[in-house]
Amino acid sequence: MSAKYSVILSNVGSCSDRYLTTGYEKPYSISELFERVSKIPQVGGVELIGTWHVTDNNVKEIKRHLDEYGLKLVSIIPDHFGQMKWKYGSFASKDGAIRDLAVAHTKEMIDAAVELGGNLISLWPGQDGYDYLFQADYIQERDWFAEGIKEVCTYRPDVKISLEYKVKEPRTHSYLSTVATSLLIAQEIGTDNIGVTIDFGHSLNAYETPAESVALLKKYGNKLFHVHMNDNYRHWDDDMIVGSVHTIETLEFFYWLKRTGYDGWLSIDQYPYREDGLEAVREGVNAMEDFVNLVDSISTGEIESLIRKGNSPEITAYLRKLLLSARS
Repeated sequence: MSAKYSVILSNVGSCSDRYLTTGYEKPYSISELFERVSKIPQVGGVELIGTWHVTDNNVKEIKRHLDEYGLKLVSIIPDHFGQMKWKYGSFASKDGAIRDLAVAHTKEMIDAAVELGGNLISLWPGQDGYDYLFQADYIQERDWFAEGIKEVCTYRPDVKISLEYKVKEPRTHSYLSTVATSLLIAQEIGTDNIGVTIDFGHSLNAYETPAESVALLKKYGNKLFHVHMNDNYRHWDDDMIVGSVHTIETLEFFYWLKRTGYDGWLSIDQYPYREDGLEAVREGVNAMEDFVNLVDSISTGEIESLIRKGNSPEITAYLRKLLLSARS
């Protein structure tokens, strides 16, 4: 399996939560974050977040950092979640002026990505959804959402727009909630450059089997554009180190990435609140690399035979020997 590793830039820095909003470590400048990423040798690219990392006047500075450390821009994630104006939504806001701002910000990030040599925008519209019953027009607001996304897709057809779904948080219910809803929206929009980002932890939160989500995106249009890797206990988006909880599900996920011919980036999306960000991300990258190598070492014929027969004790025995047998 061909693998390219990247990281969201802020993941190697200091993370805050709602209890300690200043963060658990000292803050790092953008130049310091790039320098920290460069200490992980397998990482060849970074993802940036609009307004956190990319502003109207720092694109040239970002370009210098990318060139200095030999990194590629993997994607820009527009900031449709971290500003007060998105309080009631972005693309699906009831306020038309806010919807226009969501589109305009995305176009700005598309322009910045192209200037920086990138061709992917990973959209996480975290504020688009609802909290209470009878609060939302489930049809109209989805129409607005699709209209806005289609406008940014047609703005630069050579740039991919990838929808990252999440079942909840910060809203109690998100419009872009599951792989299935993402596929429906992508099919409605209908452009070649619309696809889906699977965040492994978000898939767990939605009670999906992440490997099946990979398969669905392959079957219905080859729409897996990007991957974010992390782990959690399924109830919340804990953004833990890759493979630290759901080891076998992570293994199956990487197997299906290989089987479906995924050739995009494998990107760390961890938020190490109390751990050193660099060390936690380094371990996440090491884990991804080991999963890739393990999948490559497995006999494809053996796995296919197990899947065809579907004999669960035989499958469990195979995995036990693969993962738990003592190595000489």
